[in-house]
Amino acid sequence: MRSATAQGTEHSVLDSLLTALALPSGSSAPKQPDWLQTLRDQALERVGALTLPSTHDEAWRFTPLAAFSHQTFQPLRTPTDLQSSDVAHLTIPEATTRLVFVDGVHAPQLSSLESDAVLVLGTLHAMLGAQESLIQAHLGQHAHFQDTLFTALNTAFLQEAAVLVVPPDTPLAAPVHLLFISTQPEVASHPRLLLLVGAGSKVTVIEDYVALIEGTYFTNTVTEVVVGANAQLEHVRLQRESAQAFHMASCAVSLGAASSYHSTSVALGGQISRLDLNVLQTAEGAQCTLDGLALIGGEQLADTHSFIDHAKPHGVSRQLHKCIVGGTAHAMFNGQVMVRPGAQHTDSAQSSRNLLLSAKAQVNTQPQLEIFADDVKCTHGATVGQLDSDEVFYLQSRGLSERVARNLLTYAFGAEIINRIPVASLRQQLEQTVLEQTTSPS
Repeated sequence: MRSATAQGTEHSVLDSLLTALALPSGSSAPKQPDWLQTLRDQALERVGALTLPSTHDEAWRFTPLAAFSHQTFQPLRTPTDLQSSDVAHLTIPEATTRLVFVDGVHAPQLSSLESDAVLVLGTLHAMLGAQESLIQAHLGQHAHFQDTLFTALNTAFLQEAAVLVVPPDTPLAAPVHLLFISTQPEVASHPRLLLLVGAGSKVTVIEDYVALIEGTYFTNTVTEVVVGANAQLEHVRLQRESAQAFHMASCAVSLGAASSYHSTSVALGGQISRLDLNVLQTAEGAQCTLDGLALIGGEQLADTHSFIDHAKPHGVSRQLHKCIVGGTAHAMFNGQVMVRPGAQHTDSAQSSRNLLLSAKAQVNTQPQLEIFADDVKCTHGATVGQLDSDEVFYLQSRGLSERVARNLLTYAFGAEIINRIPVASLRQQLEQTVLEQTTSPS
Protein backbone atom coordinates (compact mmCIF):
# COMPACT_ATOMS: atom_id res chain seq x y z
CA MET A 1 0.00 0.00 0.00
CA ARG A 2 1.23 3.48 -0.89
CA SER A 3 0.94 6.32 1.58
CA ALA A 4 -1.90 8.82 1.37
CA THR A 5 0.63 11.51 0.47
CA ALA A 6 1.95 9.46 -2.44
CA GLN A 7 -1.58 8.70 -3.59
CA GLY A 8 -2.51 12.37 -3.50
CA THR A 9 0.55 13.31 -5.55
CA GLU A 10 -0.07 10.69 -8.21
CA HIS A 11 -3.76 11.56 -8.36
CA SER A 12 -2.86 15.16 -9.20
CA VAL A 13 -0.82 14.21 -12.26
CA LEU A 14 -3.35 11.57 -13.36
CA ASP A 15 -6.25 13.98 -12.86
CA SER A 16 -4.51 16.53 -15.07
CA LEU A 17 -3.93 13.88 -17.75
CA LEU A 18 -7.55 12.74 -17.66
CA THR A 19 -8.94 16.27 -17.93
CA ALA A 20 -9.03 16.00 -21.72
CA LEU A 21 -11.35 13.00 -21.59
CA ALA A 22 -13.95 15.07 -19.72
CA LEU A 23 -13.94 17.80 -22.36
CA PRO A 24 -16.68 17.78 -25.03
CA SER A 25 -15.41 16.25 -28.24
CA GLY A 26 -17.17 18.75 -30.49
CA SER A 27 -19.52 18.16 -33.38
CA SER A 28 -16.64 17.79 -35.84
CA ALA A 29 -15.18 14.77 -34.04
CA PRO A 30 -15.86 11.58 -36.03
CA LYS A 31 -18.08 8.98 -34.39
CA GLN A 32 -16.20 5.90 -33.24
CA PRO A 33 -17.42 2.34 -33.86
CA ASP A 34 -18.83 0.54 -30.85
CA TRP A 35 -15.89 -1.88 -30.55
CA LEU A 36 -13.41 0.99 -30.34
CA GLN A 37 -15.46 2.87 -27.76
CA THR A 38 -15.71 -0.33 -25.72
CA LEU A 39 -11.94 -0.76 -25.88
CA ARG A 40 -11.43 2.80 -24.65
CA ASP A 41 -13.96 2.36 -21.85
CA GLN A 42 -12.21 -0.80 -20.66
CA ALA A 43 -8.87 0.99 -20.65
CA LEU A 44 -10.30 3.94 -18.72
CA GLU A 45 -11.65 1.54 -16.11
CA ARG A 46 -8.15 0.10 -15.69
CA VAL A 47 -6.69 3.61 -15.32
CA GLY A 48 -9.02 4.09 -12.38
CA ALA A 49 -7.83 0.86 -10.77
CA LEU A 50 -4.08 1.24 -11.41
CA THR A 51 -1.61 3.50 -9.64
CA LEU A 52 1.50 5.31 -10.78
CA PRO A 53 4.51 2.95 -10.72
CA SER A 54 6.99 3.51 -7.93
CA THR A 55 10.40 2.20 -6.95
CA HIS A 56 8.56 -0.37 -4.81
CA ASP A 57 7.50 -2.05 -8.09
CA GLU A 58 10.23 -4.43 -9.29
CA ALA A 59 10.02 -3.29 -12.92
CA TRP A 60 10.41 0.36 -11.86
CA ARG A 61 12.83 0.09 -8.94
CA PHE A 62 15.54 2.10 -10.72
CA THR A 63 13.10 4.55 -12.33
CA PRO A 64 11.78 7.04 -9.78
CA LEU A 65 8.86 9.07 -11.13
CA ALA A 66 8.83 11.75 -8.44
CA ALA A 67 9.66 14.50 -10.96
CA PHE A 68 6.85 13.28 -13.22
CA SER A 69 4.30 12.91 -10.42
CA HIS A 70 4.60 16.60 -9.52
CA GLN A 71 3.76 17.79 -13.04
CA THR A 72 0.47 19.14 -14.32
CA PHE A 73 -0.20 18.50 -18.00
CA GLN A 74 -2.95 20.13 -20.05
CA PRO A 75 -4.84 18.86 -23.07
CA LEU A 76 -3.95 20.50 -26.37
CA ARG A 77 -6.27 23.48 -26.91
CA THR A 78 -4.91 25.29 -29.96
CA PRO A 79 -2.96 23.20 -32.51
CA THR A 80 0.30 24.67 -33.78
CA ASP A 81 0.12 25.68 -37.44
CA LEU A 82 3.42 24.43 -38.85
CA GLN A 83 4.41 24.73 -42.49
CA SER A 84 6.72 22.51 -44.51
CA SER A 85 9.59 24.99 -44.14
CA ASP A 86 9.36 24.67 -40.35
CA VAL A 87 10.12 20.95 -40.45
CA ALA A 88 12.33 20.70 -43.52
CA HIS A 89 15.31 19.76 -41.34
CA LEU A 90 13.35 16.80 -39.97
CA THR A 91 12.59 15.17 -43.31
CA ILE A 92 14.39 12.05 -44.51
CA PRO A 93 15.13 12.22 -48.26
CA GLU A 94 14.77 8.47 -48.84
CA ALA A 95 11.29 8.45 -47.27
CA THR A 96 8.89 9.72 -49.93
CA THR A 97 5.95 8.56 -47.80
CA ARG A 98 5.50 10.45 -44.55
CA LEU A 99 2.73 10.75 -41.96
CA VAL A 100 3.11 13.64 -39.49
CA PHE A 101 1.45 14.43 -36.17
CA VAL A 102 2.02 17.68 -34.26
CA ASP A 103 1.33 17.51 -30.52
CA GLY A 104 -0.70 14.39 -31.22
CA VAL A 105 -2.83 15.95 -33.99
CA HIS A 106 -2.54 14.78 -37.59
CA ALA A 107 -0.93 17.41 -39.81
CA PRO A 108 -1.98 16.66 -43.41
CA GLN A 109 -0.12 19.72 -44.75
CA LEU A 110 3.15 18.20 -43.54
CA SER A 111 2.41 14.64 -44.58
CA SER A 112 3.22 13.06 -47.91
CA LEU A 113 0.95 10.19 -48.87
CA GLU A 114 1.28 8.90 -52.42
CA SER A 115 -2.15 8.07 -53.79
CA ASP A 116 -0.80 5.34 -56.06
CA ALA A 117 1.34 3.73 -53.38
CA VAL A 118 1.05 -0.01 -52.90
CA LEU A 119 1.01 0.28 -49.12
CA VAL A 120 -1.95 1.63 -47.19
CA LEU A 121 -1.03 4.40 -44.77
CA GLY A 122 -3.19 6.91 -42.98
CA THR A 123 -4.97 7.91 -39.82
CA LEU A 124 -7.26 5.54 -37.97
CA HIS A 125 -10.50 7.26 -38.94
CA ALA A 126 -9.49 7.63 -42.57
CA MET A 127 -8.90 3.88 -42.79
CA LEU A 128 -11.80 2.52 -40.75
CA GLY A 129 -14.06 2.25 -43.78
CA ALA A 130 -11.98 -0.10 -45.92
CA GLN A 131 -9.79 -1.69 -43.24
CA GLU A 132 -12.04 -1.83 -40.18
CA SER A 133 -12.13 -5.62 -39.76
CA LEU A 134 -8.35 -5.86 -40.04
CA ILE A 135 -7.81 -2.95 -37.63
CA GLN A 136 -10.32 -4.34 -35.13
CA ALA A 137 -8.51 -7.70 -35.16
CA HIS A 138 -5.24 -6.11 -34.03
CA LEU A 139 -5.73 -2.69 -32.42
CA GLY A 140 -5.43 -3.07 -28.66
CA GLN A 141 -4.85 -6.83 -28.96
CA HIS A 142 -1.05 -6.91 -28.65
CA ALA A 143 -0.19 -4.06 -26.26
CA HIS A 144 -2.01 -5.20 -23.14
CA PHE A 145 -3.21 -2.48 -20.79
CA GLN A 146 -4.73 -4.51 -17.97
CA ASP A 147 -1.71 -4.10 -15.68
CA THR A 148 0.16 -1.22 -17.32
CA LEU A 149 -0.91 2.31 -16.45
CA PHE A 150 0.69 4.20 -19.33
CA THR A 151 -0.62 1.76 -21.95
CA ALA A 152 -4.07 2.00 -20.37
CA LEU A 153 -3.88 5.80 -20.51
CA ASN A 154 -2.89 5.72 -24.16
CA THR A 155 -5.74 3.36 -25.00
CA ALA A 156 -8.26 5.47 -23.09
CA PHE A 157 -7.23 8.42 -25.29
CA LEU A 158 -7.37 6.35 -28.49
CA GLN A 159 -9.18 8.65 -30.89
CA GLU A 160 -6.54 8.88 -33.59
CA ALA A 161 -3.66 6.67 -34.66
CA ALA A 162 -1.15 6.10 -37.42
CA VAL A 163 -2.03 2.92 -39.31
CA LEU A 164 0.24 1.21 -41.84
CA VAL A 165 -0.90 -1.85 -43.78
CA VAL A 166 1.55 -3.50 -46.16
CA PRO A 167 -0.28 -5.99 -48.40
CA PRO A 168 1.11 -9.53 -48.77
CA ASP A 169 4.08 -10.13 -51.08
CA THR A 170 4.95 -6.44 -51.32
CA PRO A 171 8.66 -5.54 -51.10
CA LEU A 172 9.07 -1.79 -50.53
CA ALA A 173 12.42 -0.18 -51.26
CA ALA A 174 11.71 3.27 -49.81
CA PRO A 175 11.30 3.69 -46.04
CA VAL A 176 8.11 5.03 -44.45
CA HIS A 177 8.54 7.96 -42.02
CA LEU A 178 6.12 8.35 -39.10
CA LEU A 179 7.00 11.71 -37.53
CA PHE A 180 5.68 12.96 -34.18
CA ILE A 181 6.55 16.58 -33.36
CA SER A 182 6.14 18.32 -30.01
CA THR A 183 5.78 22.11 -30.09
CA GLN A 184 3.96 23.21 -26.92
CA PRO A 185 5.02 23.03 -23.26
CA GLU A 186 2.91 21.37 -20.55
CA VAL A 187 0.91 19.42 -23.14
CA ALA A 188 0.28 15.66 -23.02
CA SER A 189 -0.02 13.66 -26.23
CA HIS A 190 -0.73 9.96 -26.68
CA PRO A 191 0.53 8.78 -30.09
CA ARG A 192 -0.72 5.37 -31.23
CA LEU A 193 0.73 3.28 -34.07
CA LEU A 194 -0.46 0.08 -35.71
CA LEU A 195 1.94 -1.54 -38.19
CA LEU A 196 0.68 -4.58 -40.11
CA VAL A 197 3.15 -6.23 -42.49
CA GLY A 198 1.58 -8.84 -44.74
CA ALA A 199 3.03 -12.27 -45.43
CA GLY A 200 6.06 -12.22 -47.72
CA SER A 201 6.40 -8.43 -47.62
CA LYS A 202 9.39 -6.24 -46.76
CA VAL A 203 9.41 -2.67 -45.41
CA THR A 204 11.45 -0.18 -43.39
CA VAL A 205 9.55 2.03 -40.93
CA ILE A 206 11.05 5.02 -39.10
CA GLU A 207 9.18 5.97 -35.91
CA ASP A 208 10.52 9.40 -35.00
CA TYR A 209 9.81 11.60 -31.95
CA VAL A 210 11.25 15.12 -32.08
CA ALA A 211 10.80 18.50 -30.38
CA LEU A 212 10.79 22.07 -31.62
CA ILE A 213 10.86 23.40 -28.06
CA GLU A 214 12.98 22.87 -24.96
CA GLY A 215 10.10 22.90 -22.49
CA THR A 216 8.48 20.25 -20.32
CA TYR A 217 5.74 18.11 -21.88
CA PHE A 218 4.60 14.49 -21.90
CA THR A 219 4.64 11.98 -24.75
CA ASN A 220 2.94 8.64 -24.01
CA THR A 221 3.16 6.36 -27.02
CA VAL A 222 2.07 2.81 -27.84
CA THR A 223 3.06 0.86 -30.97
CA GLU A 224 1.62 -2.49 -32.05
CA VAL A 225 3.44 -4.45 -34.74
CA VAL A 226 2.39 -7.60 -36.59
CA VAL A 227 4.88 -9.22 -38.98
CA GLY A 228 3.32 -11.90 -41.17
CA ALA A 229 4.83 -15.19 -42.26
CA ASN A 230 8.09 -14.80 -44.22
CA ALA A 231 7.82 -11.00 -43.95
CA GLN A 232 10.66 -8.64 -43.02
CA LEU A 233 10.43 -5.41 -41.04
CA GLU A 234 13.22 -2.94 -40.32
CA HIS A 235 11.91 -0.79 -37.48
CA VAL A 236 13.94 2.31 -36.58
CA ARG A 237 12.81 4.12 -33.46
CA LEU A 238 14.24 7.55 -32.62
CA GLN A 239 13.54 9.41 -29.39
CA ARG A 240 15.05 12.88 -29.65
CA GLU A 241 12.69 14.81 -27.41
CA SER A 242 13.40 17.92 -25.35
CA ALA A 243 15.81 17.32 -22.47
CA GLN A 244 13.00 18.42 -20.11
CA ALA A 245 10.34 16.14 -21.58
CA PHE A 246 8.83 12.95 -20.19
CA HIS A 247 8.62 10.10 -22.70
CA MET A 248 6.91 6.78 -21.94
CA ALA A 249 6.74 4.20 -24.73
CA SER A 250 5.50 0.66 -25.20
CA CYS A 251 6.01 -1.47 -28.31
CA ALA A 252 4.44 -4.92 -28.72
CA VAL A 253 5.58 -7.09 -31.65
CA SER A 254 3.99 -10.32 -32.92
CA LEU A 255 6.08 -12.46 -35.29
CA GLY A 256 4.70 -15.00 -37.75
CA ALA A 257 6.37 -18.10 -39.14
CA ALA A 258 9.88 -17.55 -40.58
CA SER A 259 9.45 -13.78 -40.24
CA SER A 260 12.26 -11.33 -39.51
CA TYR A 261 12.12 -8.24 -37.30
CA HIS A 262 15.03 -5.84 -36.77
CA SER A 263 14.60 -2.99 -34.31
CA THR A 264 17.13 -0.19 -33.89
CA SER A 265 16.17 2.12 -31.03
CA VAL A 266 18.06 5.32 -30.23
CA ALA A 267 17.26 7.41 -27.12
CA LEU A 268 18.81 10.87 -26.90
CA GLY A 269 16.30 13.19 -25.21
CA GLY A 270 13.96 13.28 -22.28
CA GLN A 271 14.27 14.17 -18.63
CA ILE A 272 12.82 10.72 -17.97
CA SER A 273 12.34 8.27 -20.82
CA ARG A 274 11.35 4.63 -20.88
CA LEU A 275 10.81 2.02 -23.58
CA ASP A 276 9.12 -1.32 -22.97
CA LEU A 277 9.74 -3.54 -26.02
CA ASN A 278 7.98 -6.93 -26.05
CA VAL A 279 8.47 -9.41 -28.89
CA LEU A 280 6.37 -12.58 -29.18
CA GLN A 281 7.29 -15.43 -31.53
CA THR A 282 3.91 -16.92 -32.46
CA ALA A 283 5.13 -19.53 -34.98
CA GLU A 284 8.23 -21.54 -35.85
CA GLY A 285 11.39 -20.06 -37.31
CA ALA A 286 10.85 -16.40 -36.42
CA GLN A 287 13.92 -14.18 -36.05
CA CYS A 288 14.40 -10.89 -34.25
CA THR A 289 17.34 -8.55 -33.74
CA LEU A 290 17.05 -5.77 -31.16
CA ASP A 291 19.72 -3.07 -31.23
CA GLY A 292 19.59 -0.14 -28.84
CA LEU A 293 21.56 2.94 -27.87
CA ALA A 294 20.92 5.41 -25.04
CA LEU A 295 23.14 8.49 -25.09
CA ILE A 296 22.38 10.73 -22.12
CA GLY A 297 24.04 13.30 -19.86
CA GLY A 298 23.23 15.99 -17.32
CA GLU A 299 20.51 14.67 -15.01
CA GLN A 300 18.68 12.55 -17.61
CA LEU A 301 17.24 9.13 -16.88
CA ALA A 302 16.74 6.53 -19.62
CA ASP A 303 15.20 3.10 -19.01
CA THR A 304 14.85 0.23 -21.50
CA HIS A 305 13.01 -3.00 -20.74
CA SER A 306 12.80 -5.76 -23.34
CA PHE A 307 11.07 -9.13 -23.31
CA ILE A 308 11.69 -11.68 -26.07
CA ASP A 309 9.20 -14.54 -25.82
CA HIS A 310 10.31 -17.66 -27.70
CA ALA A 311 6.99 -19.51 -27.65
CA LYS A 312 7.67 -21.77 -30.65
CA PRO A 313 10.61 -23.89 -31.88
CA HIS A 314 13.52 -22.79 -34.07
CA GLY A 315 13.42 -19.15 -33.01
CA VAL A 316 16.48 -16.92 -33.27
CA SER A 317 17.05 -13.69 -31.34
CA ARG A 318 19.99 -11.32 -31.06
CA GLN A 319 20.15 -8.26 -28.83
CA LEU A 320 22.84 -5.62 -28.33
CA HIS A 321 22.04 -2.67 -26.10
CA LYS A 322 24.50 0.11 -25.34
CA CYS A 323 24.39 3.05 -22.94
CA ILE A 324 26.71 6.07 -22.96
CA VAL A 325 26.16 8.00 -19.74
CA GLY A 326 27.71 11.29 -18.66
CA GLY A 327 27.15 13.91 -15.96
CA THR A 328 24.95 12.56 -13.18
CA ALA A 329 22.68 10.75 -15.62
CA HIS A 330 21.27 7.29 -14.93
CA ALA A 331 20.58 4.56 -17.50
CA MET A 332 18.85 1.24 -16.99
CA PHE A 333 18.57 -1.87 -19.15
CA ASN A 334 16.54 -4.94 -18.28
CA GLY A 335 16.46 -7.60 -20.98
CA GLN A 336 14.47 -10.77 -20.44
CA VAL A 337 14.50 -13.78 -22.78
CA MET A 338 11.90 -16.47 -22.19
CA VAL A 339 12.12 -19.92 -23.84
CA ARG A 340 8.79 -21.66 -23.39
CA PRO A 341 8.31 -25.43 -22.96
CA GLY A 342 8.46 -27.03 -26.39
CA ALA A 343 10.39 -24.16 -27.99
CA GLN A 344 13.25 -26.47 -28.93
CA HIS A 345 16.22 -25.38 -31.05
CA THR A 346 15.94 -21.79 -29.87
CA ASP A 347 19.10 -19.76 -30.49
CA SER A 348 19.34 -16.56 -28.44
CA ALA A 349 22.19 -14.20 -27.55
CA GLN A 350 21.94 -10.96 -25.56
CA SER A 351 24.61 -8.39 -24.70
CA SER A 352 24.49 -5.20 -22.64
CA ARG A 353 27.52 -2.91 -22.96
CA ASN A 354 27.74 0.35 -21.07
CA LEU A 355 30.16 3.27 -20.98
CA LEU A 356 30.44 5.72 -18.08
CA LEU A 357 31.86 9.14 -18.95
CA SER A 358 31.94 10.61 -15.43
CA ALA A 359 32.41 9.53 -11.84
CA LYS A 360 28.76 10.28 -10.98
CA ALA A 361 27.12 8.59 -13.98
CA GLN A 362 25.16 5.39 -13.23
CA VAL A 363 24.10 2.32 -15.15
CA ASN A 364 22.00 -0.60 -13.90
CA THR A 365 21.89 -3.57 -16.25
CA GLN A 366 20.10 -6.88 -15.80
CA PRO A 367 20.05 -9.42 -18.64
CA GLN A 368 17.84 -12.39 -17.81
CA LEU A 369 17.29 -15.86 -19.27
CA GLU A 370 14.37 -18.12 -18.37
CA ILE A 371 14.63 -21.44 -20.17
CA PHE A 372 12.04 -24.21 -20.04
CA ALA A 373 13.28 -26.29 -23.01
CA ASP A 374 16.36 -28.50 -23.06
CA ASP A 375 17.64 -28.33 -26.66
CA VAL A 376 18.54 -24.65 -26.92
CA LYS A 377 21.53 -22.35 -27.27
CA CYS A 378 21.21 -19.21 -25.13
CA THR A 379 23.84 -16.75 -23.88
CA HIS A 380 23.88 -13.35 -22.23
CA GLY A 381 26.41 -10.92 -20.83
CA ALA A 382 26.85 -7.40 -19.50
CA THR A 383 29.73 -4.96 -19.04
CA VAL A 384 29.94 -1.55 -17.37
CA GLY A 385 33.13 0.47 -17.51
CA GLN A 386 35.02 3.53 -18.57
CA LEU A 387 37.17 4.13 -21.62
CA ASP A 388 40.15 1.83 -21.95
CA SER A 389 43.23 3.76 -20.86
CA ASP A 390 45.45 1.72 -23.19
CA GLU A 391 43.29 2.68 -26.18
CA VAL A 392 43.42 6.34 -25.14
CA PHE A 393 47.19 6.14 -24.77
CA TYR A 394 47.52 4.48 -28.19
CA LEU A 395 45.64 7.31 -29.90
CA GLN A 396 47.67 9.88 -27.99
CA SER A 397 50.84 8.21 -29.24
CA ARG A 398 49.51 8.84 -32.76
CA GLY A 399 49.35 12.59 -32.14
CA LEU A 400 45.82 13.08 -30.77
CA SER A 401 45.16 15.05 -27.61
CA GLU A 402 43.67 13.16 -24.66
CA ARG A 403 40.30 14.86 -25.10
CA VAL A 404 40.12 14.12 -28.82
CA ALA A 405 41.17 10.53 -28.19
CA ARG A 406 38.43 10.06 -25.59
CA ASN A 407 35.82 11.69 -27.83
CA LEU A 408 36.79 9.49 -30.76
CA LEU A 409 36.53 6.29 -28.71
CA THR A 410 33.18 7.35 -27.25
CA TYR A 411 31.85 8.14 -30.70
CA ALA A 412 32.98 4.77 -32.04
CA PHE A 413 31.27 3.01 -29.14
CA GLY A 414 27.90 4.53 -30.07
CA ALA A 415 28.39 4.46 -33.83
CA GLU A 416 28.33 0.66 -33.81
CA ILE A 417 24.57 0.82 -33.23
CA ILE A 418 23.96 3.79 -35.53
CA ASN A 419 25.67 1.99 -38.40
CA ARG A 420 23.02 -0.75 -38.27
CA ILE A 421 20.30 1.67 -39.41
CA PRO A 422 19.49 0.86 -43.06
CA VAL A 423 18.84 4.49 -44.14
CA ALA A 424 21.97 6.36 -45.22
CA SER A 425 20.86 9.96 -44.59
CA LEU A 426 19.50 9.05 -41.18
CA ARG A 427 22.76 7.36 -40.25
CA GLN A 428 24.60 10.54 -41.19
CA GLN A 429 22.24 12.71 -39.12
CA LEU A 430 22.60 10.53 -36.07
CA GLU A 431 26.34 10.09 -36.44
CA GLN A 432 26.65 13.88 -36.38
CA THR A 433 24.39 14.08 -33.32
CA VAL A 434 26.40 11.43 -31.47
CA LEU A 435 29.65 13.17 -32.41
CA GLU A 436 28.36 16.52 -31.14
CA GLN A 437 27.10 15.08 -27.87
CA THR A 438 30.26 13.10 -27.18
CA THR A 439 32.49 16.11 -27.85
CA SER A 440 30.51 18.47 -25.59
CA PRO A 441 31.25 18.72 -21.86
CA SER A 442 29.38 16.14 -19.74
